[in-house]
Amino acid sequence: MKCLIVVNAYIKNKSQIMQAERIAEELKRLGAECEIRKNIALAEIVKGNIIAPKYECCVFLDKDKAAARLLEKSGIRLFNNAAAVEMCDDKMLTHIALSNGGIPMPDCIYAPLCYYADASLSVEFLNRVEKLGYPLIAKTCYGSLGSGVFLINDHTELEAFEKSNKLAAHFYQKFIGCGGEDIRVIVIGGKVICAMRRKNEKDFRSNIELGGKGEKYEADERLISLCERVSEILKLDYCGIDVLTDSDGTYNVCEVNSNAFFAEAEKVCGVNIAKKYAELIIAFKNA
Repeated sequence: MKCLIVVNAYIKNKSQIMQAERIAEELKRLGAECEIRKNIALAEIVKGNIIAPKYECCVFLDKDKAAARLLEKSGIRLFNNAAAVEMCDDKMLTHIALSNGGIPMPDCIYAPLCYYADASLSVEFLNRVEKLGYPLIAKTCYGSLGSGVFLINDHTELEAFEKSNKLAAHFYQKFIGCGGEDIRVIVIGGKVICAMRRKNEKDFRSNIELGGKGEKYEADERLISLCERVSEILKLDYCGIDVLTDSDGTYNVCEVNSNAFFAEAEKVCGVNIAKKYAELIIAFKNA
């Protein structure tokens, strides 16, 4: 079996490199040929036809939706599929996909698209956002490792954020929990593999890359059922689901990461996540 692992063309994060290397290591142990390549014109359209490298499958660790679509249309099986990667990359699209499906999520208000830098802020819109209550969370639709996520404490901060971000796709969410804490759940092949609680004493964001620390979390049946349902709706082979817990103990899905880093989860949970992902990919070949 020949497997391609694609990383971003301008990769510089050590966690991203390690992720690719760990998956490649486990695939090779299972007998697969495996190559890690940067996404630098891997596929192109020549005379109306897609020209792409010849592999049976691809672990797509980038978020470049055009590259994913090109590789997939060339006949390569992607883990995760292009539509799922695109859905998870745009955080608002994730919430839309999960809505009306019985998935508890923080209340969310999408900011209308603005094309003009000199456009005046809508007082009506700001009033609607404030109904979420302070503090509230502002998010750009694209961002990872905690980037593009902001804590808004009052009207002055809300107005300033909206003014500086009105030309970018963004939205607002109700603040849930105590801040700096969530549960990261790893799902592979539609099954919960492990979960860890992430805590950050110095930031309202729990991300490990921002100083958060992980500890093993024993997922109960409610959490397992919720996360497996999310994976099913989004048609994900692999994902990390970030879950917040509100004051009455209800789990709320905050974000879904199609390329979630797993180093901390492997360490604190004692689970070989890379191996389980590799086994899923090998099973595709043998099916």
